[in-house]
Amino acid sequence: MARLLLAEDDAELAALVKERLEREGFEVVHVSDGEAAVQAVADGAPDLLVLDVMMPKLDGFGVCRAVRPEYRGPILMLTALDDDIDQVLGLELGADDYVVKPVKPRVLVARIRALLRRAAPAPPSDRIESGAVTIDANRREVLVSGESLDLTTTEFDLLWYLASRAGEVVPREQIYRDVYGTTYDGMDRSADVYVSKLRAKLGDDPKRPRLLKTVRGVGYLFAPGSE
Repeated sequence: MARLLLAEDDAELAALVKERLEREGFEVVHVSDGEAAVQAVADGAPDLLVLDVMMPKLDGFGVCRAVRPEYRGPILMLTALDDDIDQVLGLELGADDYVVKPVKPRVLVARIRALLRRAAPAPPSDRIESGAVTIDANRREVLVSGESLDLTTTEFDLLWYLASRAGEVVPREQIYRDVYGTTYDGMDRSADVYVSKLRAKLGDDPKRPRLLKTVRGVGYLFAPGSE
């Protein structure tokens, strides 16, 4: 049974979401403000965090910023702000996905299950070596010249997905379908954000990338053997 932390200050919404998630087989711990959420993660890391953006004491962005350096599990943001800037900010701070309010329970459950599947350990033989980069799916670890990188769940999943298709141009539509479990609407910028963050962490020049290349109007390419 996966253990979830739900941080939501709207008592009525929190009760409805908690009841639905528990009916789906999850164990749910609820807190109503951001400081309590940070403390709950410190007391015992849950399998996944569901964070409302607008909370008292510390908002969801602040919680994400506070816990992400140590917390390695998936983070899903609940936002009433249907604004690209707020969604991109959450992703920049280390969130893995977001759901816009009003929350549709089936969508929320599907997103949570998808994130938990992606965070599950992979078979022990899953390992890719390309130039100075080593990607170990079993340990969910990426090494560059022997140095371990600090990646979020979604950053690792996207890198693994592209690297396992090295030399192949992967369309954005395929990435959203296979990695995120959603349909690309032509406007969502989350994949661009993740690729940008991966380049920075891999030391790949964003102006002239050698490892993670953008194929304009199509998608992305992991270039095998690049340093």
